[in-house]
Formats: sequence, structure tokens, C-alpha cells
Amino acid sequence: MVPVSVVMITKNAADIINGCIEQARKLTDDVIVVYNGDDDGASSIVEGHNCKAHKKNWDGYGANKNKGIEEAKYGWILSVDADEIPDYELIKAIHNIDLSDTRVIYDIKFRSYFGGKPIRFGSWGRDHHIRLFNRNWVKWSETMVHETLVIPSHFQKKKIEGAIHHYSVQNVQEFDNKGSYYAKLSAKKYFRAGKKASVIKLYISPIFGFIKNYIFCLGFLDGREGWEIAKITVKNTRRKYHFLSQMETNGERQPAKDRLVVEY
Repeated sequence: MVPVSVVMITKNAADIINGCIEQARKLTDDVIVVYNGDDDGASSIVEGHNCKAHKKNWDGYGANKNKGIEEAKYGWILSVDADEIPDYELIKAIHNIDLSDTRVIYDIKFRSYFGGKPIRFGSWGRDHHIRLFNRNWVKWSETMVHETLVIPSHFQKKKIEGAIHHYSVQNVQEFDNKGSYYAKLSAKKYFRAGKKASVIKLYISPIFGFIKNYIFCLGFLDGREGWEIAKITVKNTRRKYHFLSQMETNGERQPAKDRLVVEY
């Protein structure tokens, strides 16, 4: 065991949380799970693994991740979601790193899956995030969606061996539903920040995004799944700015509340 707390947030994920907890327990004796909404059995699974389950009100992704961090025993935090599973190489690497320098943050490779298929190309194939950090210096921004890590500018970022395997969606319908949900949250976030839905954002940016993802980043090599990812990503970008346009027309502009620092 190493002095790292694994903190995860979850909602209605009893069917997938087992794998994440089993891997986390190979790393540490301190695994914290924050869940909200109706208990679908996830809390019993967590307690069965001798981990800590905390039911919290939903205040957004970043806010609930910070709630979990507050419950942690150790200063070092590995932050994951219930559908993200650290592999053996990553666990081994964390066992071997020097944790004495608390002003280092660790960038971890993500391997994403569409259903059971690993995605090797496109934007998903290049995915990586900072997920290992010390809570004395680093916290999550408390935005409703696309939360970021607030990191002092002088910190050193290092890559680490291994990966987190992200079982993002099971099928096209689930991906489409998730996309619509996140598009609405993103539109609200942009609205509060004073951003506008320009013609370029509505019509030009999605096209260039598709070309970059599917052609230049070789998304087409992932076959049908690569096509679906590129197609629905374009759809979600248009949705986001369409919702923002509706809010501009029908709602009153609110003052900006969130300041993004570093994408996780």
C-alpha cells in the first residue's frame, strides 16, 4: 500500500464500479466513493470492499470530487470515475514513484472503449489527463461540467507509465444521450461565462472538428466506432451552441462565476 487515496464519484454505476474498486484496493487502503441520487446498490458494493461510501448532494462534477477529497486520509489523490479502471502498469508505477515532492502533478494516459472495443485513433485515442496530485496544492474547479484542475503555475508535470481504461459508453444510443446531456450543461456554463453562439461556432467549427478527428487523427481506422464517435461529436458541438443560442434569445445573461485554469 502507498500513501495515496483513490477518490471516485459515481451515480447509478453498481454494474461497473466493482472493477475500479478492485484495482484501487491493490494500490491503497483508502478508497473513497461519493455517490448521489438513489442508491442502486453501489454503496453496498463499496462497503463490501471495506471502502468508504459517502452520499452527497449533487453540486456538479468538480464540487462532488472535492467533497470526496475532503474525506481522504492521505494528501496524494488519484481521482477517477466509476467507469475508469487503473491498469496493473499504472498501479506498479505509482508504487515506485517518489511522493516526497508535493509540487509535482502526474499526467496519465487514457485508453477509451466504445462498447468492448478499444479506440486507438481520433481524439479518444490521444486522451490523457492529470489525475494524480497532492490536495494541499491542487483542487477541482467547481463547474457543472468539464471540470478542471486548479494548479499553481510553477508546478512540474510528469508522465507516468500505465493507463486508466475508460469504459465510456456501451453503444451509440448511450453516447448520443450522454452527448445531449453534456451539451446542455456546457451551454449553461458558456452562458454564465458570457460566451456567444456565433455562426462560426454553430456551423464551421463542427465541420473542422470532424475533419481533424476523423481524417487527420485517423479516426477512420477505428472502423464503425470511429465513424460514430466523429459523427456524434459533431452533433454534440452543434447541440451545445444551439442550446446556447436559445438561452441568449430567451434568458437573461448571468455574471461569470467560473475561471478555468488547466484542463484535466
